[in-house]
Amino acid sequence: MSRELAGSLDACAGRHQARPRGPFFGTGRGVASVLALMLVLPAVSARADELIVYSERNESLIKPLFDAYTKETGVDIRFITDQAGPLLERLKAEGESTPADLLITVDAGNLWLAAQEGVLAPVESETLTANIPAHLRDPGNRWFGLSVRARTIVYSTERVSPGDLTTYEDLAAPKWKHRLCLRTSKKVYNQSLVAMMLERLGPEETARVVRGWVNNLATEPFANDTKLMEAIAAGQCDVGIVNTYYFGRLQREKPNVKLALFWPNQDSNGVHVNISGAGVTRYAKHRAEAVKLLEWLSAGEAQGAFADMNLEYPANPQVQPDPAVAAWGSFKPDTINVTVAGSRQAEAVMLMDRAGYR
Repeated sequence: MSRELAGSLDACAGRHQARPRGPFFGTGRGVASVLALMLVLPAVSARADELIVYSERNESLIKPLFDAYTKETGVDIRFITDQAGPLLERLKAEGESTPADLLITVDAGNLWLAAQEGVLAPVESETLTANIPAHLRDPGNRWFGLSVRARTIVYSTERVSPGDLTTYEDLAAPKWKHRLCLRTSKKVYNQSLVAMMLERLGPEETARVVRGWVNNLATEPFANDTKLMEAIAAGQCDVGIVNTYYFGRLQREKPNVKLALFWPNQDSNGVHVNISGAGVTRYAKHRAEAVKLLEWLSAGEAQGAFADMNLEYPANPQVQPDPAVAAWGSFKPDTINVTVAGSRQAEAVMLMDRAGYR
């Protein structure tokens, strides 16, 4: 990583603040809501020589990269950040008049829905095909993963032995009664996890597992992964399921926290993974340049930096993760295509609701 880019990343890391993210499903916006949205969000008009990016990814995680790209290529980039739902609604409302050339968002379910809603265009690129594994990109090439986040088991090193842990499904076993903590089912990350389980296990077995999780809860589900881990550290519960980068953030703040990660399902399908990613918009005014930016983000220094800032894994397997991430050890990921996180997400939400998982 270049010294200039590393400096920009370090400076922004201190300013990063996590913000709530929500799935597209259940937005329930009518025409009036869309019009109100257009009034609230800032207007954007692109110059002929600049790219416009709509991004759910926090400014501190993308601006250093955009600045580096501008310095390298001379192409200016302007961007708007917001949650996934409002960005999709904006793209739909703007239609052919949208100034956006690229959409960056988190969770494959959000990318899948953006593609289903017709706001992303197919991209034929040998570079992207070579850099991003097939299970981390849309089969129709409308979006591509740029970083990987594993959703895995976290446990108390004081009260749990790694030998006690095996699979996500095993957390439904009676031995974890009143020992399990979960994040709310309203968050997209757990919806995507259950969607993947539906694909692997089928509806009956997935329902059995989710009911078992609910029966084993030590307390009501938490609003976020950080509060869940703090509850484990405080002795309120012993195990939970979290995105790895939340663990990394907590570890940075509290290096001596008595928690560790466990990689489940290593003898079967592997650890559930999800992505943040991007796609070129259907009505991009600078399509060729947007593809070049996407290709640049999928390779080398940019790929590492895109993941490192949030303690994620590079989507490009040729790029090594940050040393802090690598220290958690290697694991076998589930290689089912992440589009399932979107295509079965509505089914997952209904299943969790029936199981009493709130």
